[in-house]
Amino acid sequence: MILAVDIGNSNVVVGGVAGKSIEFEARLRTDSTKTSDEYCIDLKNILDIYHVDRVQIEGAIIGSVVPQVLNTFQTAIMKLTGKKALVVGPGLKTGLNIAIENPAQTGADLVVGCVAALREHKPPMIVIDMGTATTMVVLDKNGSLVGGTISPGVKISMDALTGGTALLPGLQLDRPKKAIGRNTIDCMRSGIMMGAACMIDGLIERMEEELGCKTTVVATGGIARFVLPMCRREIIYDKDLLIKGLSHLYYENKRT
Repeated sequence: MILAVDIGNSNVVVGGVAGKSIEFEARLRTDSTKTSDEYCIDLKNILDIYHVDRVQIEGAIIGSVVPQVLNTFQTAIMKLTGKKALVVGPGLKTGLNIAIENPAQTGADLVVGCVAALREHKPPMIVIDMGTATTMVVLDKNGSLVGGTISPGVKISMDALTGGTALLPGLQLDRPKKAIGRNTIDCMRSGIMMGAACMIDGLIERMEEELGCKTTVVATGGIARFVLPMCRREIIYDKDLLIKGLSHLYYENKRT
C-alpha cells in the first residue's frame, strides 16, 4: 500500500492505495502552523482508524499547492514510515505535455488531475477542480495542457459576500430551488450556487468555441457534487480523481 497525499489550501486528503484499489481516504485541515510531529500523529491516527499497520506502507507521493506544509508533511511521513515520499514537481516524470507560457507555474493539483483524467477519458477534455479555488484546465485533442481558468471557489465567494456586507446573513451551501429568490437567503444561495453552475456552463461553451470542438468534461473537488447537478452540460464527477492521479504517478516513476 502507498500513501497518496494531496495538500490543498483548505484540506489535506490522504489516500491509502493498493494497486488500483483505494482502500481508504481521509481529510485533515491544512494548517501551516503544525509541526512534523503533529502531522505524524495525525497520520498515525488515520492508519489506526482504518486498521493499517505502518509496515504495510511501501511508499508515498505528495502533490501540494502549499509549499510551507509540503516539507513538514514529507518529514512526518519519513518519521512514521521510514519512507521518503515522492513529490509532484521538477524531476518527477508525468508524461503530460504542458503547452503554456510558463509550465513551471502549473500547480501540482492541476497536473495530477489531468494525468488521471487522461488515463480514463479521451481528449479533448476540460478538467475542473472545485475547492478553495475553481480551476478549469483545457487539454487539446493531443492531450496537451493548453491553458485554463482560475476563479474564486464557492466558499470564498460566500465568505466574501457575507463578510463584506453588513446586512447579509451567513448561509449553508444548499442547492437553491429556483433561480429567482424570494427572500434574502434564497437570493444569496441562488447567486452563489447557481451562479457557479452558470459560470461553469458558460466557460465550457466558450472554451469549446476556441478549441473548435466538443470536449469531455471531468470534475472533482468537495464542492463539485453540490454544484454540478445544476449545470446543464454533461459533466463526469470523480471524487477520487487526484488520488488516482497520484497513485499512477507513483507507480510509473517507481517502475521507470
